Amino acid sequence: MGRVTARRRVLRVREGNASYRPDTLAAEEPMEIRVGGRPLAVTMRTPGDDFDLAAGFLVSEGVLHRAGDVAGIRYCAGATADGGNTYNVVDVVLAPGVAAPDPSLERNFYTTSSCGLCGKAGLDAVRTTAAWSVAEDPLRIGTDVLAALPDRLRAAQRVFDSTGGLHAAGLFTADGELLCLREDVGRHNAVDKVVGHALRSGLLPLRGSVLMVSGRASFELVQKAVMAGIPLLAAVSAPSSLAADLAADSGLTLVGFLRGTSMNVYAGDERVHYAAEAGRHSGGGS
Repeated sequence: MGRVTARRRVLRVREGNASYRPDTLAAEEPMEIRVGGRPLAVTMRTPGDDFDLAAGFLVSEGVLHRAGDVAGIRYCAGATADGGNTYNVVDVVLAPGVAAPDPSLERNFYTTSSCGLCGKAGLDAVRTTAAWSVAEDPLRIGTDVLAALPDRLRAAQRVFDSTGGLHAAGLFTADGELLCLREDVGRHNAVDKVVGHALRSGLLPLRGSVLMVSGRASFELVQKAVMAGIPLLAAVSAPSSLAADLAADSGLTLVGFLRGTSMNVYAGDERVHYAAEAGRHSGGGS
C-alpha cells in the first residue's frame, strides 16, 4: 500500500539561523481508475481509502447510485519491474445490468489533485443528471451548529497535524455529529472518498446531511454534493460564481467563509436559522 506521508531532509531557516532537519510531507501518487478493466481516469491523490475514492468518483460521474451497483473493487497489478503491485491501479467491477460509463467521460489526460474536471470534453459533460433531488430535502440547521463544524473538522484531521498539507471533507448530521472524515491532497478526492464510503455503506442518498470542506467551494464540489444527495455544502473559504449558480439551480444550500460565528449563505438560505429571527426576511426558516 502507498504511504500517506513521506519524509524529506530540508534546510530550515528561522530568524537567520539555518539547520538541516527531517520534515514530513503529504504523499501524492497517481491512481488509475478502471471500470471493468477499461481505463477511465487517472487522478493524483494521497494513498488511502482508494476503493472509496474510486466509488465516489463514479457516483459523481453518475455511474453508481447504490451499493448494489458494485460487484467488486480490487487493486490491479502495477508496473514495477518485478511485477509487484504498486497499489496505484483500481478496477471497479459493475454489477450485472449497470451501464458502463459513457465514452465521453474518459479523460484525455490525467486529473490533477487540484482539479477534478480536467480533460472533460465540455461543460455539458459536467452537468450530470442527479439521481436524487436535494431541493426537496427538509434539512434545517442552526447557525450555532454550522459555526462549530470547522473546529470539529480540524480536530479530526490526523494526517494534517503532521504535514499541514492536506484538505479535508467531513460528513455531519444536522446536529453537528461527525459521520465520516477523509483527507487528501486534492479537495475533490477528499469529497469522493466520503461519498464512496457512503455508497459502499449503503447510505446514499445522504439526505439531511451536511458536507464540510476545508478549502474553497468550487463547481465540482457542489456537483459532487448534489450527485450524492447532500442538501448543504459548507466551506471555510469562498465559492466560485459557477458553484453558487449550480447550488441555486439544484436547490442546494451553499455556505462560504464559515469562520467562527461568521458565514455567508450564497444559496438556499431557507434551510439556515438563527436566534435573531427579527433580522430574517419573511421567507426564512424556523
